Amino acid sequence: MPELPEVEVTRRSFAPSIAGARILDARLGKPLRWPLGLAPEALAGRAVRSVRRRGKYLLVDLSDGLLLLHLGMSGSLRFAPTDSLPAPGTHDHFDLVTTQGTLRLHDPRRFGAVVYAAGEDDPVARKLLGGLGMEPLEDTFALQAFHAGLQASRTPIKLLLLGGKLVVGVGNIYASEVLFMARISPLAPANTIGPRRAQRLYEAIRVVLAAAVEKGGTTLKDFSNADGMPGHFQLQTQVYDREGLPCTRCAAPLRMLRQGQRSTFYCSHCQRQ
Repeated sequence: MPELPEVEVTRRSFAPSIAGARILDARLGKPLRWPLGLAPEALAGRAVRSVRRRGKYLLVDLSDGLLLLHLGMSGSLRFAPTDSLPAPGTHDHFDLVTTQGTLRLHDPRRFGAVVYAAGEDDPVARKLLGGLGMEPLEDTFALQAFHAGLQASRTPIKLLLLGGKLVVGVGNIYASEVLFMARISPLAPANTIGPRRAQRLYEAIRVVLAAAVEKGGTTLKDFSNADGMPGHFQLQTQVYDREGLPCTRCAAPLRMLRQGQRSTFYCSHCQRQ
């Protein structure tokens, strides 16, 4: 599933190229997770101002309104000159044709979405974005507020991070890596994490996610950015998918457990509750 690093990498790979373009046409394929919210031909003539990210949503600012794009579980975007793209295939469900190229959403499982909203105050946008937590790579990610959020919850820390209501973007792979770096058990109740460990966790979130963005995200199956390039963060994970292998710190065998139907990888020796 594309997480914050993959979405940010995708944004950076096409945002400069599409900025300033005028929309010529829009095409919808099979139904996605949510409806577009207007007739696709109504987008023609609008200009693309910029592309931002909020959590795992890409916000394409238009001269009139905005598009919210979500990659779902298996989605990826491609931006290329229109005449270089083949005809849409079975799993190509949205084309935004512009004067500077075509943005195409490819999504085999169709859990992704492209939704139109009049603005961020539109009820449609508020429903999707309103409950999102702090952005971990922005200056607004405050240690004090983060620690206060930990103290307010008894949820196991791994599950709290995955929930996205305190801080966005710490997906399953990254949560395992973050907790290993911070030396915190994934089973530790969030409210037992004191100031020192909270600071280690806060710093680990920023370090791991920034490193993942720098490496182009994580490609386990089919993720690629809008230029078709895969990510490489999976080559440097310390615990994820390494069950039974020696810990890089203490050489104890790494373990795996299931939390919220997701696999958690950790070192029971280094990561104490």
